[in-house]
Parts: sequence; structure tokens; C-alpha cells
Amino acid sequence: MFSDAFSLISDLIYQLCMISGYYALFKKSGRKGWYALLPGVRDYQLSVTAGHEEEGKTFFILSACSFVCNMIYIYYDEGSTMWIIFGSAFLALSLSSFFYSIRIYMALCDLYRRRKIWTVLWALFPPVISLIWGYNKSFRPSRMSFDAGSSRTAEISGATVDAISSGLTVNLTDRTVLDFFRRRALLKDIHLSIPTGHMVLLLGGSGAGKTTFLNALTGYEKANAEVLLNGNNVYTNYESMKYDLGFVPQQDLMRDGDTVNMTLNDAAGLRLPKNIPFKERRERISGMLDKFGLYSVRSSLVEKLSGGQRKRLSIAMEFVSDPTLFILDEPDSGLDGIVARKLFEGLRSIADEGKIVIVITHTPDRVIDLFDDVIVLAKDSGRTGRLAFYGSVDESYGFFGKKSMEEILLSINQKDEGGEGRSEEFIGKYSRLITEQAV
Repeated sequence: MFSDAFSLISDLIYQLCMISGYYALFKKSGRKGWYALLPGVRDYQLSVTAGHEEEGKTFFILSACSFVCNMIYIYYDEGSTMWIIFGSAFLALSLSSFFYSIRIYMALCDLYRRRKIWTVLWALFPPVISLIWGYNKSFRPSRMSFDAGSSRTAEISGATVDAISSGLTVNLTDRTVLDFFRRRALLKDIHLSIPTGHMVLLLGGSGAGKTTFLNALTGYEKANAEVLLNGNNVYTNYESMKYDLGFVPQQDLMRDGDTVNMTLNDAAGLRLPKNIPFKERRERISGMLDKFGLYSVRSSLVEKLSGGQRKRLSIAMEFVSDPTLFILDEPDSGLDGIVARKLFEGLRSIADEGKIVIVITHTPDRVIDLFDDVIVLAKDSGRTGRLAFYGSVDESYGFFGKKSMEEILLSINQKDEGGEGRSEEFIGKYSRLITEQAV
């Protein structure tokens, strides 16, 4: 009985030390201290603090599976087949989770700029080491890891834009997802309006939320937002407006064994209303062949097309419905400069027809003269996509103090991504600018 009581008290002291140490560590890094109360969750949050979230997810899953296998393993009689199977699984999972914990502790040493010998101490004595790191004032993280939505991230403008009758109006409060044990904000505080006839560059580093933003515009992934196209709400009137939205993904969705004409015919069947007359549908297809320079290869198989022809066919497939809002994700991927230039000139002509064209490209400077405006998205300290700038191309150079889109991108990228790490600065600067303009 005495040994059982001693074991219980020891476990209680162990957990209290872990909770106290992790609580202090999380508070130092700008995260919520209550994460320390939950076993498993606190280890995952420790990995997030160290900048190794994916390892933390894997570590949590391995630890959970190890726990389940252990519970099943001790249920069976020693030496039985199931005892051996689940005992072996428990051992393998425990070893795997241990190696992942070592990676997390090493990342934590980097964060606190401590020698790697601390990794061994973390693995052997986590309650003691967490207390030392948590309460010793000389142990300070080299960077903060605020929770998404933390008040210490760049300020929220709170300013909305008025709807325009001819164009796209976006008032996006946030776009959130439930990610493991927290609600994570992917996008926040994005307000802008784009007149028809404008071709807009969407610029942002990896993880800045470009694709999420585009999905929110088209209603594919609805956000807490109001998206109006020519005064009509995209979300509430989606069924009637979906033909007015065109999206060309980076990877084409075509069958190599079909001809160009067959591909466009199938696209028309999907993109046009079911009640459209056959004659009009045929005329639309013929118009796409002419508009995108595909008439001469209309009977050719898709697999025989050049890279430029495939891209033009991808665009034609979406444009067959004559959308007002036309979005393209890296349409120049894999194309050389001359072919890419011709492609963007074609997109410019589409915008000049009174359409809105929004484009993501990794080589914007070679075609920047064709764009009217630029939307710059950047990650704040909570790793949430925020609006760092929206305006004309010339205005963007002055706002960021740069001479090219590549330089602008480098200025907002994090330092560990090879950038200047000034995203918070420009998010805050733009937030204050539009707040002042709204007054």
C-alpha cells in the first residue's frame, strides 16, 4: 500500500512539474498557457512553439497509438499471440515517438539558442528541464510563436469597403479551420474592390493564403465574408452565379487521349447551363478555338499539344462560360519567357473586354507591365494570411520602397525563408492606411 501511495504521489508531482514548466514556456513564447494542462496536447503545442508543427502532429498520433497498443497489450495473457503482436507494436510506436520527441527538443534548443546537450536532458528529465527553461529568465526564445488571432499580431483595420456595382467587392473577416486542438485562422481582415477591366497580380510567399483566398472568392471554400460580383452575392446566389466564375488550376484536368474539340465539348457540358441551346453551345466552342488559337489543332490529341497549347486549352475550358471573374493559378508554369509573354498578353486582352482577371505567377516581373493592380498577402506572427497591400503596381513600389515584385516578395517573406521578415510591418502599415482612408 505504501508503494502504491508513493507511486501516486510521484506521478502527481511529475505532472504538476510538467504543467508548471510547460505553462511558463508557452507564456514566454506568446502561446496560451492552458495548453500545458493536457498531456499530448502540450507536447504538440511545444512542437508548434519550436516551429515544427508537422513533427508535433506525427508525434501526437504515434504517442496516442502507442498508448492504445499498451492498453490492449496488458489486457492479454503473457505469451499469447495478441500479447506479442500488440507488445511489438507498442515497442515500435514508442521508439518512433521517442525519435520524434528528440527532433522537437533539438528544434527547441535552436529556438532558445542552447547547446544540443540539452536535447539529452530534455529526453531524460522533461519536468525538471521544462521548469528550468520556463522560469529561468536567461532562457528566452529567439522568436515568438503567437497563437493565431493573438492580439499581439498586426492590428486589425476593421474597415470595410463599399460595394461597387461593376466589379468584385470582398469584405473578408476571417477564414478559419479546426486544426488539431485549436481553431486556426488561415485568412483575416481582407477588404478590397476590383473594378471590371482590371488584371490583378496576387503576390505572396508560401503559406500566405493565396489559394485559400482564391477559393474563398469563388465560394469553393466559404469564409466569414461577403463576396459581391457586380452587386450579386456569390455565396447566397452561388447556383446562379457559378457560371460567372472561372478558375484555371496550376495542373490541367484534361485526358491525353481526347482531341481538343472533344475536350472543349466536355468542358462546355460542365461549365454551361443545361438549358443552353445546342447551336449556342457549338458557337461557344468554335469561338474558344478561334480566340485561343486552337482552331488548327482542334482534331489533335491533347497529348500531342505543346506546353503553350495545353495552357491555352486549359484557359479555353474555363472561359467557355464567358465568366466575369477569371482566376488563374500559375498559368505560365513550365513555359519559356516568349510563350509565357504571349499567354499573358492574351489574358490582358480578356481583361480589356470588361472582365476581372486575377493571376498567381512566380515570375511576375517579366510581365508586370500588363497588370493594373497587385494584391500582396503576407503571414503575420500568428501565421495567418493578411492583406499587406492592394493598389496599383506603381503604388506598390512606393509603399514597400522596392523596385520589383521579387524585392517586395523578399521583404515580406520570413527570415528563415530567405526574406527580410518585415511582413508585420507592412501588414500594420496598410491596416493603418485603409483605416485612415475610411475615416
